[in-house]
Amino acid sequence: MKGARWLQKPVVNSRLVPADPIGELDIDLERPVVYVLNHESHSDLLALHEACLNAGLPSPLEPLQVEGETVSRVVFLNGATPLIGKRKKTDFLQRFEQLLSLHQRHTELDIQVVPVALMWGRDPGKDESVSATLLNKDYPTWLRKFFIMMMLGRDSFVRFSRPVSLRYMADRHGTDDSIAHKLARVARVHFGRQHTVATGPKLPDRQALFHSLLASDAIKKAIAEEAKSKEISEDKAREKATEYLDEIAAAYSSNLIRVGERILAWLWNKIYKGINVRGAEEVRRLSQDGHEIVFVPCHRSHMDYLLLSYIIYQQGMVPPHIAAGVNLNFWPAGPIFRKGGAFFIRRSFKGNKLYAEVFREYLHQLFARGYSIEYFCEGGRSRTGRLLPPKTGMIAMTLQTVMRGIERPVTLVPIYLGYDHVMEVSTYHKELKGKKKEKEGVFQVFSAIKKLRNYGQGYVNFGAPITVHQFLNDKVPQWREDTAENGDQKQPWLTPVVNDIAHELMCNINDAAAVSAVTLTATTLLATQHHAMSRHALENQLDLYLKLLQSVPYTTYTTLTEGDGKSVLQDALDLEKFQLTDDDLGQIVSIFDNQAVTMTYYRNNILHLMILPSLLASLALTNKRNQREQLIEQAKTLYPLVQAELFMGLGEQLEEYLHAQLNEFINHGLLTESDGELKVNDAKRDMLMQLGAISQETLQRYAILLSRLQAEPTIERGSLEKESTKLAERLCKLHGTNAPEFFDKKVFNTLTLRLKEMGCIGDEPDTDKIKVLAQLVLTQLPISMRASISQVG
Repeated sequence: MKGARWLQKPVVNSRLVPADPIGELDIDLERPVVYVLNHESHSDLLALHEACLNAGLPSPLEPLQVEGETVSRVVFLNGATPLIGKRKKTDFLQRFEQLLSLHQRHTELDIQVVPVALMWGRDPGKDESVSATLLNKDYPTWLRKFFIMMMLGRDSFVRFSRPVSLRYMADRHGTDDSIAHKLARVARVHFGRQHTVATGPKLPDRQALFHSLLASDAIKKAIAEEAKSKEISEDKAREKATEYLDEIAAAYSSNLIRVGERILAWLWNKIYKGINVRGAEEVRRLSQDGHEIVFVPCHRSHMDYLLLSYIIYQQGMVPPHIAAGVNLNFWPAGPIFRKGGAFFIRRSFKGNKLYAEVFREYLHQLFARGYSIEYFCEGGRSRTGRLLPPKTGMIAMTLQTVMRGIERPVTLVPIYLGYDHVMEVSTYHKELKGKKKEKEGVFQVFSAIKKLRNYGQGYVNFGAPITVHQFLNDKVPQWREDTAENGDQKQPWLTPVVNDIAHELMCNINDAAAVSAVTLTATTLLATQHHAMSRHALENQLDLYLKLLQSVPYTTYTTLTEGDGKSVLQDALDLEKFQLTDDDLGQIVSIFDNQAVTMTYYRNNILHLMILPSLLASLALTNKRNQREQLIEQAKTLYPLVQAELFMGLGEQLEEYLHAQLNEFINHGLLTESDGELKVNDAKRDMLMQLGAISQETLQRYAILLSRLQAEPTIERGSLEKESTKLAERLCKLHGTNAPEFFDKKVFNTLTLRLKEMGCIGDEPDTDKIKVLAQLVLTQLPISMRASISQVG
């Protein structure tokens, strides 16, 4: 075995999934561990041995000593396949009966059974392919396994699953031979699902797929309508439908994915110090349980497509088919993206029923065949760093596909993507100032490659998933009956449900935000008048924010950079995004003169995490007498506006969250409490003021809207947005506010919509509510800003 290990090691380099199986899968090293493998194979055993050594797990080559008895630490579900003849029978049942009998004799014994799936390559094969037969990767002979190792040894995965307690099985189900048979059946299903999760379903021939789609009733009907409306022959209309399919459809290639993974590994190592991934285990579990996964990430950069596919592949799952804008279908990127799983979508289907039907039917086929999907429901990259209002077209088509009879659970997985550096950020701010967006092309690709350098860290956080079937059951219990009765008609409840699920998705993305050294430092410095602080004061302020975020986490999905204020600031300085200068009294950290606008992008990534603590600080500083309940109620009064603008989903936990924040203010000495009254601690007033200043731009924007609305309650919503945008832009010039999103039309549109929902805009506006909101907001602003708003308004 040692000689074989020496021969195999140079050609096999297996990746562990997950990377830290002990921590992520809760494997207890104090209890015995036994591994279950699908197929008896020396090469699999050696690959598992190397993986266990790297992970800190006991080796499968070492026998297990249990109460004086020696048992094998590995059990094979299927026997080895000889060159000639039938596959050997395995002693799987005998081994498990032996382990169960040990538990019967020794009541304190609890062996952990860890299923391990070994994947040699990730090619799903094609519907009419002979390659799978030639390689026979499921149960190969030793000779075929040799060739598999030589070709795919450096593209192999060792996937550990959560351990199963044999003590639990023995206590609950007994120890007779029927339990061993049941374990064998469960194990076979488990390994089958693991294979599907890693490779995906078999790929259809592209032309065969086109023929089957064109033969569908929906597209045939659309072709007939196109021919009639355009007064052309059905053959011409069919040609047009085929052209649309050719424009849309992916041409997934597992060979390109394998090569691309190695190129991307080099790329990420070149430009990032690390990629931080959180929450992938839950997605792997859903995939293994048979869920159809739809990945719905936020959209920061063109890097998102590459990074997410790479991470999903690294996590042992098949990369998804990605809905990409047709603007990316240029040479050479277009053909590469298409082979990487991208299918292209036009920005608008309006006026083109044939295209809409072809696209809808193609998407349905992807779901029906079991492919995972990825789309960006913001519709485009965020130019401000905050989430954009969702475009609901793809979500609506997903729900319609489920309503057509997809019984397999379809689950939307929101994903937060964050970067210490976004390559396009300088371009974004030029566009916000009015510069026309440049068309994507090959020259932009080469330009981006030239700029590659160390960009710090990347962050991929998987948020709380939403299962579409369950969401529909909760919102519209009779949806199946309605769909069965009127399948061809759009249901009246569909649009509200789509809007609800879209909003929940955006909130769940923000719930999974990653707080990094760059985002937190940018947030802190932008809240100062001149974007500068002494190093010591900045370290203390960062330390306070880290403790607040850690003690009162926004959600369990939110992640926080490790370390204290001092180490976090050093990490930010190492990225050369902030300026460090010396004077006679010490060091000063500041934002470079030409980088203030850029820093707003990174601040906006996490603004929703800091906004409520900041509002509480601002309210505590401006109220003459601070009753705890009064502060809570004032924050709750402003929350609907903040919630709409920043996609916050605290819901019923809001009041508990606010109380917890106030408790932390007291714990850190910012406030003192006596008989329910809160007082500002003068010794730490500056720190509280610094925290309160984070929400100033947000409050100023609200003040502009509400002051104008208070002056003319019956003003039309469109006019209010237009005038408020102009006033905000003017205030930026008067007060030197350097944040393009301060007068972003989309933000004002979101706020006026929420004010309308609150009854403050319409035929009979609630003037009392407008007055309360306006007064509450205006009291939080400096006198000079209040005067400017009054004069400009």
